[in-house]
Amino acid sequence: MDFELSEEHRMLADLVGRFVADELMPLEAGVLAREAAGDGLGLGADERRRIDEVSKKLGLWGLDAPEDVGGADLPAVAMIAVNEHLGRTVTPYTLPPDSPNLRMLAATVTDRQREAYLAPYVRGETVSAIGISEPGAGGDPSAMITRAERDGDDWLINGRKIWISRAKDADFTILMAVTDKEKGARGGISAFLIDKGTPGFNVLRAIPMIGGVVTYEVALEDCRVEGWKLLGTEGQGFAPMQLRLGTRRLEMAAWSIGMAQRALDMICEYAPQRVTFGQPLSQRGVIQGWVADAATRIHAARLMTYDCAWKIDQGRETRLEISMIKAFATQMAWDVIDHAMQTYGAMGMTKEMPLQLMASKVRTMRIYDGPTEIHDWVVARNLLGTKR
Repeated sequence: MDFELSEEHRMLADLVGRFVADELMPLEAGVLAREAAGDGLGLGADERRRIDEVSKKLGLWGLDAPEDVGGADLPAVAMIAVNEHLGRTVTPYTLPPDSPNLRMLAATVTDRQREAYLAPYVRGETVSAIGISEPGAGGDPSAMITRAERDGDDWLINGRKIWISRAKDADFTILMAVTDKEKGARGGISAFLIDKGTPGFNVLRAIPMIGGVVTYEVALEDCRVEGWKLLGTEGQGFAPMQLRLGTRRLEMAAWSIGMAQRALDMICEYAPQRVTFGQPLSQRGVIQGWVADAATRIHAARLMTYDCAWKIDQGRETRLEISMIKAFATQMAWDVIDHAMQTYGAMGMTKEMPLQLMASKVRTMRIYDGPTEIHDWVVARNLLGTKR
């Protein structure tokens, strides 16, 4: 088992590291100022346009997309290195296209859908969203009640979805719905492609989240979807959805490592400079304990994440490992960032520093795509033999 990146992938990781340091981190001051002023978390149109141009010119688009639609088809281990670098900055930027929806599309599209949805998505021409969670059924897909029923060659969808990122602006949304109530999550959930502006797809409200992020609630009222926009096989949407969720959880683990590493670097830079009661913080036992603990847990999380990615590349089952790293890495990052904020004292509480946005991001990651407690339950019930 060798977690060393190939020379090609190491060079790519270095390139992404330089892109983050040279292009994204210089934008952090503006990002922090806008978020502090209540203008949300994001980039200006000109900033995003320039960053898109730079990242595309560097060849950083479509990194894990299939080659037959213009992607580089990178393995999971290479994407860990990429996402760890991206996790170091609070500048909100995703290298097109967003990997989780990409992976779900790539695993399920028909030839027609490949041309209409996947290929433009890989080229960075479209933005996607996904609707899974529902009011009262966040972490339990089996409790999903949004229904899709046949109407001739089409489908009519009714129900509600919540916590959808980009729902207002996405060119299309992958929407999960029940097509067989009796089977539920075991053969009764399907995925559909719903275009922006489709009648009956109603964005009800924007929901402000911590850290300047916004999600949306959507109501589907006799939303008519053409038959060819069923994504994958009817009733078999659960497995591709899990592929999508697993991809995001792997990303979150890598982002957590990147954030925690930056927070640790900030502690190590600041602690020798800050003198209290005649002694640098770096000489305090509690600070030294935080540093040692952070370094150890970051190392463990990194190894766990690469191990999981390697197994994915080998075609092995990794559901338990994904739950383990999602829970472990996000909690680890939360603790390290909290200790960095403690180290900086009042300065660590300001909105002039990136720590508060890092804390907000990792706090939400401990909830979305499965709360920590759900992932712990998944691991425990499998080990204890209590899996339903």
